Amino acid sequence: MMDPSSTNSVNGFYTFLTRGIDDLVRVFLSNNFMSIQFLQRVLSLLRSFHTQLILLVQKLHLPVGEKWLDEYMDESSKLWEVCHVLKTGISGMENYYAAGFNLTSSVDSDPLLTPQLSRQVIRAITGCRRDAVGLEEENRALMETRIEPLSLRLDEVVSLESKLNGFNGFRGVLYAMRNVSSLLLMILLYGLVYCRPESSSEFLRRGEYETGCLFFGSNFMISTSRLKQRVANEINMMNGRPASSSSPSSSSSGVLLYEFRRSKVLMDELRVELEKKCCSIVKWETEIGIRERVDNLKGHFGVLRSGTENIIGQLDDFFDEIVEGRKKLLDFCSHR
Repeated sequence: MMDPSSTNSVNGFYTFLTRGIDDLVRVFLSNNFMSIQFLQRVLSLLRSFHTQLILLVQKLHLPVGEKWLDEYMDESSKLWEVCHVLKTGISGMENYYAAGFNLTSSVDSDPLLTPQLSRQVIRAITGCRRDAVGLEEENRALMETRIEPLSLRLDEVVSLESKLNGFNGFRGVLYAMRNVSSLLLMILLYGLVYCRPESSSEFLRRGEYETGCLFFGSNFMISTSRLKQRVANEINMMNGRPASSSSPSSSSSGVLLYEFRRSKVLMDELRVELEKKCCSIVKWETEIGIRERVDNLKGHFGVLRSGTENIIGQLDDFFDEIVEGRKKLLDFCSHR
């Protein structure tokens, strides 16, 4: 459990960031890559960092009307824009899992698996897969038109300690937040919106912890680099390993959300099984393999629905927090 009181100073804030990233790495290691549970934690951590940043600003006695406020406003505007893209991207998931639920409901509609029902379910699978393709195409366009121009990055070079110590250390805090926010936002975008192997490789290669680590928050920079490297390794493994039932996708192109990728694999496996039975009439209770795949699909679509609703709710709360934070700092400056 992170102690918010540790943000009473700049060094305390770096400690807060370090503990948060280290906790996230542990969640990463205990969950499937890009699972909805992991991504929920990523978003929750990003929100907590922003909240503690606002609290810290009010304790640093920063000069009124200086550039620090402009720098914060620029960063929070970028944060706002990326979060809107996240919400747009994940909101498109609703049509996909709704089609998925219709698919599994059609299977439950008859105690017998008839050729007619098999063809009906196969058509539903085709429609659901079409929705998945459409979702990823729309999200790819979102990344190209709205995220790439923002140039989220990890590699801003700061050559002088005096720059990081500017505004009572707040410039260093902003540098840290810019780096960690970029990493967390890109993880969310790759998981929930779209990932292209070439762009993810370029982003995750950039920005090593050595940059600036002699000046501030060395442990924080090391922890951030460790998380970045683990994500990069997983994406590289996805691009190099063959597809199988335990490996949802052989490529990191597309939406990386685990439950989304896994549901597509399960649908393809179900289609193969149904095609084998399309000319016969059998009872569901005798088809254990098909029954298990349908049950697994229900579970994954259920997790997709609840996870999507949770993340959209978190994003809506985060929008309110960003607006409140900007207003609080403007009021803070105008009343001093």
